[in-house]
Amino acid sequence: MGLMEAARGAVARVREDLAAAHRRDPAATDDLTILLTSPGLHAIWTHRLAHRLWQRGARRSAMVLAQGARSVTGVEIHPAAQIGRRFFIDHGMGVVIGETAEVGDDVMLYHGVTLGGRSMERVKRHPTVGDGVVIGAGARVLGPIELGDGSQVGANAVVVKDVPARATAVGVPAQVRRGAAQPDDHMDPAIWI
Repeated sequence: MGLMEAARGAVARVREDLAAAHRRDPAATDDLTILLTSPGLHAIWTHRLAHRLWQRGARRSAMVLAQGARSVTGVEIHPAAQIGRRFFIDHGMGVVIGETAEVGDDVMLYHGVTLGGRSMERVKRHPTVGDGVVIGAGARVLGPIELGDGSQVGANAVVVKDVPARATAVGVPAQVRRGAAQPDDHMDPAIWI
């Protein structure tokens, strides 16, 4: 891929992220304000660069960049974490995404969410989050579990077991309510087809 193609791709991703912010945040007024003031977007943009460095073997540089983003945005994303398109973090502060986490497209997290591990072993130890998932403020999703496409996690829930597609998990420990999740303004309706 040439430099011009890479630049066009990066600009397209930024535009896609700005559109996702408009769609998911009623306080989002205009592109310039979002571009300058959204710590969640700043964190994901920095993560994309850190992730690229990580994949190319520049791991120390990737970690330094990730820690710099954490200091500025309050969002900690390990450079090895895999994050899909149109990912949006509303408010941002206190979000932690671990090393082996995998996050699909059109996912929305609120502040204080942890996608964490429950093991010290060097294995897959963080969650896999499907497309179109919404995770409420303060939720903890722990271990190598799966959140199915279109599922929702309630605020302050502690999730340690798989959540099926289009189900809702609430409580401590989280209980699953099958079929309870419905499309709303925060989700991309395309995943409900």
